[in-house]
Amino acid sequence: MLPPRILRRLVLAPLVIVVTVFMVLTLPFWLVVAAAAALRLPPPQRRSARFVWFLVVWLTLESAVLVACLWLWVAGGARRQERHYALIKWFLEKVYTTAVHIFQLRVDIEKPDLPDESGVARPIIVLSRHAGPGDSFLLIHHLLERYERRPRIVMKAALQYDPSLDVVINRLPNAFVPRKSGQTLVIEEIRRLAATMSGQDALVIFPEGGNFTPRRRQKAIHRLEEKGLHTEAERARGMNHLLPPRPNGAIAAIEACPSADVVFVAHTGLDDLVTLHDIWRYLPIRAHITAKWWRVPADRVPRGREERIRWLYDHWEQIDEWITAQHVAARRG
Repeated sequence: MLPPRILRRLVLAPLVIVVTVFMVLTLPFWLVVAAAAALRLPPPQRRSARFVWFLVVWLTLESAVLVACLWLWVAGGARRQERHYALIKWFLEKVYTTAVHIFQLRVDIEKPDLPDESGVARPIIVLSRHAGPGDSFLLIHHLLERYERRPRIVMKAALQYDPSLDVVINRLPNAFVPRKSGQTLVIEEIRRLAATMSGQDALVIFPEGGNFTPRRRQKAIHRLEEKGLHTEAERARGMNHLLPPRPNGAIAAIEACPSADVVFVAHTGLDDLVTLHDIWRYLPIRAHITAKWWRVPADRVPRGREERIRWLYDHWEQIDEWITAQHVAARRG
């Protein structure tokens, strides 16, 4: 069970700062330990020191965010949303820059096209693939940095164990839902967040509901068959890289904000790195993520529920085909 908010503020937040100071002061020791541990691994897996550096930078940035949030609270700016979006933008930009240097990360996005042809900013609903490490961080970073959008997202309540995430996100129009709350509450929160969007807002949804694994794919197809959704199950069998999309969240968002454009996001490059063990053992020396964004104007979004479900599967199949093409190109390259 998640501790009460007051306890998280008084214990977890200061604990992060204490751990950060400790890690910074003892950094040489941890680098020696990392180097010693790396000697037991084959050369391609000797990345311990990189993880130590990244951890220290991450903790330092987390502590800086917590101090900034405390200052905003003391100065009476805790309700100033623009300052908190700027804080998130700064944090993600520093994390991204650090990942670029430490892990030699490269992210290529194919022809992103978010502005409306009329030049009038409209809210957007982002439907993204969910796979690999840090996909949501990269997506939010690009929404803030490149397109100056204010992202909204429904997250698992357990993420509030991260003190900086807990403080900042709870001061902005987002939602945390308990793990066992069921789809009803998630849909209600999506509808609530979508209904109040304005021109610069972006609601981010991961229709798969979790990272792709072959086992989850089979279970999802089995669920569709049990519900009598044989057409959707058959289409899901044809997708090799994605879980079948759960349409209720996307449809709820579109219904709540019919003026919003819909953006589909595909990405690949670190698909097989799902757990911390995967990242530790198999993260490549040079990480390369490719992504593609498709924008559908609001007036081209289907109106009926069944038409929207078919349309959602159409785009999911398109994303799956794009991922296959990227894998083929990577093997040839």
